[in-house]
Amino acid sequence: MLPKIKKNEQQLTKPVIGRTDVVDFPDLGLADVRAKVDTGAYTSSIHCYNVKVTKERLVFYLPAHKGEKRKRFVAKTFELKSIKNSFGQTEMRYVIRTRIVIFGKAFQAEFSLADREKMRYPVLLGRKLLRNRFLVDVALENLSYRQKRTLSD
Repeated sequence: MLPKIKKNEQQLTKPVIGRTDVVDFPDLGLADVRAKVDTGAYTSSIHCYNVKVTKERLVFYLPAHKGEKRKRFVAKTFELKSIKNSFGQTEMRYVIRTRIVIFGKAFQAEFSLADREKMRYPVLLGRKLLRNRFLVDVALENLSYRQKRTLSD
């Protein structure tokens, strides 16, 4: 499933990612988190709540995952950025950098902290993460997760 693309007479191959997948966040201690690929979104986002800045640190909670208790995180490094929401309105959101694992490879990426409780997927993967790394085929789903399961069997 690695199509070859000719670009300036070089052969480049990129993994194909579907419209959804299941990803890991090793720095946050999260595995098998459902994610939606959204080429319309620039910045990736992750569902969290109770986001507060205290003593120059960003404190936030991630929801309980797979029978675990909710997790409290403290980020020393963060930014407040202007992000367009799904309705096209600009919001100020906190953004952190963390590793995400897709197709067995870890990528350092920015994630805005957003309340995605009413959304089907707690993680949204935007263009900034996808660019120059993946080709998107919206007819496919969970390719990285399937590969992970196959390798662990």
